[in-house]
Amino acid sequence: MNFSPLFKPESIAVIGVSKTNDRHPANVIYNKLHLRYPVKVYPVNPGGGMLHRDKVYTDISEIPTRIDLAVIAVRADYVPGILERCIRNKVGGATVISGGFAESGREDLQVQLVAMARGADFPFIGPNCLGIYAPDRFDTFFLPGERMVRPGSGHVAIVSQSGGVLVDQMVKFAEQGVGLSLAVSIGNKALIRELDMLNYLAQDPDTSVISLYVEGFEKNEGRKFVQAAAGISKPVIVLKAGKTSEGSRAVSSHTASLAGDYKIFSAILAQHGIAEARNEFEMVSFCESLSCYRKSIEGRVGVITVSGGHGVLAADACSEYGLSIPPLSAAVQNDIRQRLSASVQPIASLSNPVDLTGSATDEDFVAASRGLSKAPEIDCVIILLLPYSPGISSDLGARLSYVYRRESKPVVAYVPHQEKYKMLIEGFELNNVPVSSSIDGAVLMVEALRRCRTC
Repeated sequence: MNFSPLFKPESIAVIGVSKTNDRHPANVIYNKLHLRYPVKVYPVNPGGGMLHRDKVYTDISEIPTRIDLAVIAVRADYVPGILERCIRNKVGGATVISGGFAESGREDLQVQLVAMARGADFPFIGPNCLGIYAPDRFDTFFLPGERMVRPGSGHVAIVSQSGGVLVDQMVKFAEQGVGLSLAVSIGNKALIRELDMLNYLAQDPDTSVISLYVEGFEKNEGRKFVQAAAGISKPVIVLKAGKTSEGSRAVSSHTASLAGDYKIFSAILAQHGIAEARNEFEMVSFCESLSCYRKSIEGRVGVITVSGGHGVLAADACSEYGLSIPPLSAAVQNDIRQRLSASVQPIASLSNPVDLTGSATDEDFVAASRGLSKAPEIDCVIILLLPYSPGISSDLGARLSYVYRRESKPVVAYVPHQEKYKMLIEGFELNNVPVSSSIDGAVLMVEALRRCRTC
């Protein structure tokens, strides 16, 4: 099947628009596409007529151009007929927003859709899904545009069975400054499933990290998924739901999936070096880190701080995840101390964490960063920046990024995400150094590099 019309369409038909209810999901989708995106979009309703001075087509066959993607938002009973007309008119693919299929006991309708699509080699997403979002290109989510938080364009793709989880992740990605290449809600995944998305995204030049929220698999599908993910050169991150008996029951009622044995699935992920995120917070941190670095580490961390308390918190968090903070050799400590400013030399603690104290300047951070980046006992550096420290300038993020670019040892920064610190944060991000808004998040970014053995 050719997935390009689904994910890179130039023309879209929205089937099911209402001429009287602008809150109808099809209307929400049509209005967003019509007003905000560069694709050609056409409204379809059997009654025809006009919608906001735009012609409403009675059938997809009336549209004067070939349609790449049909967005179907009608009652479930009408979907098979509409899908048949899409196939007959050589539409490239469809997103079936409509619910009322296997998740509500209508397995027969879902089987009918799949049989039609497979017979015609016709790809569709859904049913019972939120839609597809590609930054700056198109958005078929049936959510009002003014209520959505949209991450910018980037290189992380998200595939999710749950539309709600997907939207929540997009909010977190936007807050953390993680850009997306594609966000896809697969819903009941009647035809296109995680394995299909893996194969597509593995070849997508716009995607460098693949993340998935998974509720369940068919029998033997989970092992095939893991084997495929392990064979992809791009990092794959999985957030698995249905880990408990209660969660498994909720999965079944949500998208009619089988949650399976979580412990076995988790063990297989680890065995194949696929990064499993244990919660949404880990998912965001992992995605940002792995979109910046494609290097696996053992997890020997050097920490630089101006606050002893922050250093202790980082050390505790590292220990919790099995990351080590080895003491620095006397030679490394002496090299760093010689390069520190005269006021900081006698008071800095350099054993690891490296505490430069509140008197530290940009030059002290650069000196410590260089020292740790050359230290053989360290394979990753966490820099805890408190931008209200008086000796730090807004240029420090960029200066520390240059150290990473010279030494090639991964660097992760913690900076409180406030507007007044934006220039400092962008100094890192524009140089492809990940920045977390919390100490725990910075540690998770390091953990991602250790957990993803296929990087």
